[in-house]
Amino acid sequence: MYKILITDAVDKKCKTILESAGFEVTFEAGMPSEKIKSIVKEYHALVVRSETQVTSELISQMDKMIVIGRAGTGTDNIDVPAATRKGIIVMNTPGGNTVSTAEHTMALMLGMCRNIAQANQSMRQGKWERKKFKGTELEGKTLGVIGLGKVGREVAIRGRAFGMNVIGYDPVLSKEAANKIGVNFADLNSIFNNSDIITVHVPLNADTENLVSEETLKRCKDGVKIINCARGGIVNEPALVEALNSGKVSAAALDVYTTEPPDFSGSLIQHPKVLTTPHLGASTEEAQEKVAVQIAEQITRLFNTSTLQGAVNAASIEALKNDELKPFVTLTESLGVMLAQLSKAHLKNLNINLSGELLHSFSEIMARSFLTGFLSQKSDEAVNLINSQMLAEEMGIILNEIRSNENQSFKNLISVEFISDTGSRSIAGTVLGDKEIRIVMIDNYRLELKPEGSMLIYKNLDKPGMLASVGNILADENINIAGLSLARLVSGKEALTVISLDGSINKKAINKILSIDGIWDVLPVNFKDRRE
Repeated sequence: MYKILITDAVDKKCKTILESAGFEVTFEAGMPSEKIKSIVKEYHALVVRSETQVTSELISQMDKMIVIGRAGTGTDNIDVPAATRKGIIVMNTPGGNTVSTAEHTMALMLGMCRNIAQANQSMRQGKWERKKFKGTELEGKTLGVIGLGKVGREVAIRGRAFGMNVIGYDPVLSKEAANKIGVNFADLNSIFNNSDIITVHVPLNADTENLVSEETLKRCKDGVKIINCARGGIVNEPALVEALNSGKVSAAALDVYTTEPPDFSGSLIQHPKVLTTPHLGASTEEAQEKVAVQIAEQITRLFNTSTLQGAVNAASIEALKNDELKPFVTLTESLGVMLAQLSKAHLKNLNINLSGELLHSFSEIMARSFLTGFLSQKSDEAVNLINSQMLAEEMGIILNEIRSNENQSFKNLISVEFISDTGSRSIAGTVLGDKEIRIVMIDNYRLELKPEGSMLIYKNLDKPGMLASVGNILADENINIAGLSLARLVSGKEALTVISLDGSINKKAINKILSIDGIWDVLPVNFKDRRE
């Protein structure tokens, strides 16, 4: 009999379903970590939410564990690489919180436009201030949706139901896919210039941090309204307060914050034009029940029929059985991460070229691995080898797979290309020896570098003093150079410089480098840490 341990406050239906399937279930929400360590070796499945920290140390005690299930979307509290190395499947419940977050966005939109919270507080103080809380209607207003992933698309659909003109932006979603849900596709400038209400539904990364900033708010209509139910840090909070004070922004509604919990006495939370909630996007009875039922059913199907659903690492486990393939999976994901950060235009075509017999034999996992890395930078959802292909299809992304003969310089070579209306970017990589991962080409420039940590990539005129000028700026910002790669096509013409950094580079330093005559296309690239 399979034994299942539940250590977080998962809806009780999870336990009921698992017991009905004939499994032995131990359910103790808030179980201390030391107790979990002492008993976990006897269990075949572990179910958690976000409270239990499933560390590599805890995983090392799992002698019989087959699956770790997260009743929710993310897996931030689970050491997925450690579980993968031990052959333990990690599952989550993607999409379980989509409707609840979309509805919360609409609730904040309505509450913000009709001054619900402020009017309620006034009533409790014995006041009858009808004129003070005159609101605005949604019908006929232009709703700008930044990020058309699952939540963004659901918000767009609901906005249209209220009679709103919905315009949307997503860096990878096709115009055809947007049109299917009645969204008029627009670029970011159009979103900021034309929207009456702007709502963000994107992941937090280098491209989206401070996306709603002092600069972008200046481009907005006077009296624009801002909503953030995605991630703290996408909206620059000091800039938002300043815009609220000036009247540029007439109201804001926030469910997420740069620091959580936020400073309750600060000017943002206490601002009279701001509606706030404590990260409640996924906190509905239905959403919590839905993810509990979903994880229970996924585990039941796995144990009874060997059917995998919602697994974030099953393909990784399979790939890890092949020592020759492992580094290529890591390389291909890194190529996706890097290409996504180098490509700022709207996607038109996406290509992957596999050169070499090994890569031809595992072309499907190479494609999935590339999409995992690429979409991890573009999507507001958790992306993995299992769901990356499906998410790409939902966004209207077609990955063109090309197989070529063995490259003259490398036995196995992976090349990826991002094509937009304005141009293209391409990267190529290989594995040297047994597992030395290398980027060997960016666009047409030949070089060699490890895809790890933080990098600064820019183009410059090939003339003396350029590197010294950049080095001085980095030194002034106390940013240390860890490595350097230089490449050029013709002496004295255009060159490419890649600098590996000890730590990430800030926007202040990037703007200073951009101001140097003869330097352009300055882009930071950050690779997520991989625990070996």
